[in-house]
Amino acid sequence: MSALKSNEPFDVAIVGGGPAGLAAAVYLGRFRRSVVVFDADDGRAKLIVKSHNCPGFPDGIGGEDLLRRLTAQAAMYGAVLRQERVEAINPVEAGFVVHAANEAYPTRQVILATGVTDITPDVPHIREGIAKGTIRLCPVCDGYEVIDKAVAVMGPEESAMREALFLKQYTPNVTVLASRPEGLSANARRRAVAFKAGILDNVNSLLPMDSGYEVLLENGRKQLFEVIYIAMGCVVRSELATSLGADCSEDGYVRVDAHQRTSAEGVSAIGDVVKALNQIAVGFGHAAVAASDIHNQLLRQDPR
Repeated sequence: MSALKSNEPFDVAIVGGGPAGLAAAVYLGRFRRSVVVFDADDGRAKLIVKSHNCPGFPDGIGGEDLLRRLTAQAAMYGAVLRQERVEAINPVEAGFVVHAANEAYPTRQVILATGVTDITPDVPHIREGIAKGTIRLCPVCDGYEVIDKAVAVMGPEESAMREALFLKQYTPNVTVLASRPEGLSANARRRAVAFKAGILDNVNSLLPMDSGYEVLLENGRKQLFEVIYIAMGCVVRSELATSLGADCSEDGYVRVDAHQRTSAEGVSAIGDVVKALNQIAVGFGHAAVAASDIHNQLLRQDPR
């Protein structure tokens, strides 16, 4: 990467220092592009205790370890890393100005890798449960790790039933939790019977135990589950995208084309903020596509 003069804009500003954002920084650095990465230190990848489906790590890798490796790799190729929350991005004639921590960073293009925030219920010691693997958020990521375990799923009807059905391929012991009988429709109950999933109504509270979570019902009955899956969806962090005029879906995901370009000129989006399978491998793919496209755009604008 060429040295950046103090009065020159960055080629690319990446908002979000998760796997997708850092992978994009690696690609762009290797294209000899000047890159700044902003990270607010609140990404969901940090919650990953150990991923066993991240390509290249047969023994698994924790989220924080993966982020450390990606950060070091991006820095090795010249990326400037800022542990700062981006407050605003303003379009200007030469590109954009990114505002973070009372500083202004001019840039020619922007990649949004802002991700999503998982919606979680008020469960005691939920962070500790996630760290132990007794609370889980992604059956695609770690369904393999719950083979033959006693598993419960909690969340709105449609998402809870969808995840319960998905988990049945790993364990026969799947139960859907409902706080009230009316929380699950007759159709949902028929589906549960059809694929032999249990239902617990009138759930009052969940208590962390050494071997999982104990579900307490209103009638005083208790049942222990080794794993609780939370199927409550997520909030898409697309505020910066909408502020730039990028088109988003009704549920907040940023719409992109085959090159990861948004409808806002000079703005790309990658990773979980784009509607796709929320997986690290998918984010890496988005990063490679967006970085290569941006590099080629800049070459056409300013041939070397």
